[in-house]
Amino acid sequence: MEASVEQLVFVREDEYTVARMSAEGDVAFVASGRALAGVQPGETLRLTGEWDDHPRFGRRLVVTGCERIVPSTLRAIQLYLGSGLIRGIGPRLAQAVVEHFGETSLTVIDSAPERLREVVNIGPVRQAQIVNAWQEQKAIAALMVMLQGFGISPLLAAKTYQVFGADSAEVLRSDPYRLVGQVRGVAFHTADKIALQSGVPARSPQRIKAAILDRLEAAASRDGHCYLTMQALVTRTAELVEQDEELVRAMIDALAAELRVVIEDGPVVYAKGLHARELRLAAELGRLWHTRSTLPMRHFEEDPGLNDDQRAAVTMALTSTVSVLTGGPGSGKSHTIRVIAATVRAMGGTVTLAAPTGKAAKRLSELTGLPAMTIHRMLAHEPDPDTLFDETPAQADLVAIDEASMLDLHLAARLCSAIPSGSHLLLVGDSDQLPSIGPGSVLADLLRVEAIPRVRLTHVYRQADGSGIIQAAHQIKAGEVPCTPGGGFWFEELDDPDAVADRVVHLATEAIPRKQGVDPGQVQVLCPMRKGAAGTAELGRRIQERLNPLTVGETEHWFGASAFRVGDRVMPIRNNYDKGVFNGETGTITAIHQEDRAVEILIDDGDPVTYAFDELDDLTHAYAISVHRSQGSEYPFVVAPIVAESGGIMLRRRLLYTLVTRARSWVVLVGQRKALELAVHHLGHRRNTALSHRLVHIL
Repeated sequence: MEASVEQLVFVREDEYTVARMSAEGDVAFVASGRALAGVQPGETLRLTGEWDDHPRFGRRLVVTGCERIVPSTLRAIQLYLGSGLIRGIGPRLAQAVVEHFGETSLTVIDSAPERLREVVNIGPVRQAQIVNAWQEQKAIAALMVMLQGFGISPLLAAKTYQVFGADSAEVLRSDPYRLVGQVRGVAFHTADKIALQSGVPARSPQRIKAAILDRLEAAASRDGHCYLTMQALVTRTAELVEQDEELVRAMIDALAAELRVVIEDGPVVYAKGLHARELRLAAELGRLWHTRSTLPMRHFEEDPGLNDDQRAAVTMALTSTVSVLTGGPGSGKSHTIRVIAATVRAMGGTVTLAAPTGKAAKRLSELTGLPAMTIHRMLAHEPDPDTLFDETPAQADLVAIDEASMLDLHLAARLCSAIPSGSHLLLVGDSDQLPSIGPGSVLADLLRVEAIPRVRLTHVYRQADGSGIIQAAHQIKAGEVPCTPGGGFWFEELDDPDAVADRVVHLATEAIPRKQGVDPGQVQVLCPMRKGAAGTAELGRRIQERLNPLTVGETEHWFGASAFRVGDRVMPIRNNYDKGVFNGETGTITAIHQEDRAVEILIDDGDPVTYAFDELDDLTHAYAISVHRSQGSEYPFVVAPIVAESGGIMLRRRLLYTLVTRARSWVVLVGQRKALELAVHHLGHRRNTALSHRLVHIL
């Protein structure tokens, strides 16, 4: 049957979709199935399926086949044009176009677009906008058909077109491996499926080289490695493409000859970009280390409120051009930074305080009483991530970076390149926290170099206040399971992951807000994993339905398996220099513009920004976030599921320690005792980096 999509009801991560449909004769019904993946309100579909009576949701069409067709009835045409699919046309203008051109409306847009000016409120600019959007939709629809022919999700069509434009179809036909790394959501196995069906030989150099680069990228993005040993890379690639190791080794040599990878003694293999950045970071740290200080040294009065370790840290920061200050929660790091900054200023010097994220910078400013900013805002950055800096790098006698465990190789290289010779760089952080999301382990690597001065603060001031959070954090760090409740820490044991998820949602949306008399926005759910009943995706969806359900007359926009609504709490997951937003910041959706195909967001402590619909994979809902994305932030109340789903591969000591230390007043862990024990005792892997080795030879 033919029908139009009125509204998306539900989209699951596996692309199972439920939609409200309308057919000719005002027949309304519900359709469901994975075959509906990627459909949008306003589209007209030719559906194949069977009617089914669901015990809970009633009669529905279970769809087994779905084909997009051109709308033919007046109502379907008006619904299509007014849905927002064609940028520049809203519901009112759609009605005007259909009233003027009737059933020929789409033919006019396609074949005689100049006639659109016959409609009131359509001038040359609006006409061009409509025509461009129409051509784009036609191209995306053709890509969807092409991808479905390969058995690939049609959801990738719009993303592919966004990157390759009119060349998209040719890229799919001639070199689908170009999609890997350029189109978000396209992994090697997706491109490989297209290539093999297109006749690319299984042993082709094109295929093997793409697999090698994919394994290096996966090692960096998933495990934080800067390199892989030759044998590990060969083994992983050979398993991926199911070919012999000799062929893979030959292709690694070919890639090295093409200057796309770098082979070093060991032997180890780097992606070219990561190798260049590691060398750059080592060289810049060496430059700062070997350059004579320009800090005006004068006599200063020691703060009598400092302990011996803190006084040593002040002296270190004033006398060493590169140094590290570490310590756990409540150990006085922020107070020490404040004293260092005050001392430098008293001597006539200048200070810059910065942190990797907006929340971390705000927290640093609150704790020190001094202005602080993000590293990105401190640096006079360029939109191109490969361009390090413009002509105005950070100028200060001392630059102190808090939450330095979050520094990845890319950001650290940019930072150190910007600091002028003679300035002091002080890295401050908790070395027991998770390493950065991106590749590298900069803080840990510097601590492995004996020549670099460091002070570790060990006296815990907040422990005297009876903080159960601080006590639990130190137990975790010592390899002890923190099960004793009290003082802001609580572990609630439940074995069933579904029951754990139910309890977390209840605590976050009802129990804690009611008991503590706070808004639910003060409670943050942190998850070790993304998938599963107790993962960020499912918990975030459920909390959204509790706190910000769709109401009659309001607009929402589905992007993949996420419904974006006005009032939603969201978080950018990628830096966008043009918009001035950075990974880890949070904001609230204030408007959704279907006609302009965009959402407006007010960033916390920032400015309004606009994201086009095709940019929404740069955002994630902030109702439930990963522990990694919480780094540098602090929340009044934290609730977290602790379950050993998928073997508990993400559960490890640093993750649990980081999770617990994100809470200011209360942290509640809900889940399996065996999972809690697994997290405490699992130390995790050490990242493959050579920064410390390079620094030993430079300093």
